[in-house]
Amino acid sequence: MNIPAHAPLHLLHQASFGTLATHSRQPQGFPYPTVLPFAPNARHRPTILVSRLAEHTRNLQSDPRAGFLIVHAPDGDVLNGQRITLVGTFEHVEPTPPVIRRYLRYHPGAERYLALGDFSFWVMSVERIRYIGGFGAMGWLTADELDPLGPVSFDEEERLVEFFERHPRRSPHVRLAGVDRYGVDLELAGARSRFQFETPAPDEDTLRAALQDCIERPTDA
Repeated sequence: MNIPAHAPLHLLHQASFGTLATHSRQPQGFPYPTVLPFAPNARHRPTILVSRLAEHTRNLQSDPRAGFLIVHAPDGDVLNGQRITLVGTFEHVEPTPPVIRRYLRYHPGAERYLALGDFSFWVMSVERIRYIGGFGAMGWLTADELDPLGPVSFDEEERLVEFFERHPRRSPHVRLAGVDRYGVDLELAGARSRFQFETPAPDEDTLRAALQDCIERPTDA
């Protein structure tokens, strides 16, 4: 296994959409792939917002086992780009303020779906991860190998988001979606971008300093 440090984790934060493969009810047992938006939660697990009437939602209700594929190939060269396949189960979660607020920072337009009352959140519990970063850079990981550090709490993240939004040097064209120990997720001119920290940030003060660096160098993200 030859995987650059934290590469699978960063990849989970660079894409806005993923391919969900569920077990079809009809015809029974066949893989049923579909593309849909997702947001990584505080533990970097995919969170999806799906309609109760959707075929993939009904499949998950019948069998929660699934695969989730994320591809990052901005130049269009998929075979030489990065991709990651997560294998595990999806669980329905309640629409608590932390779940809603984080998801809407990644996908503000999803607010209209929440207003319909038909959509629900599901989070993936990851069993294994297959990462491919190009020729010779690939391998399997367990969920525990993805991130050994504790997650950024909801209250910490809210304070850091407020710090970012109120900063006088923040570019009006940059929006903060999420913060974790290894980097921040930004939206630049409508496109997702990842600002990676030089070293992991173990506490809020270190995170604030790293965020300050991000604000001062937004075009480097």
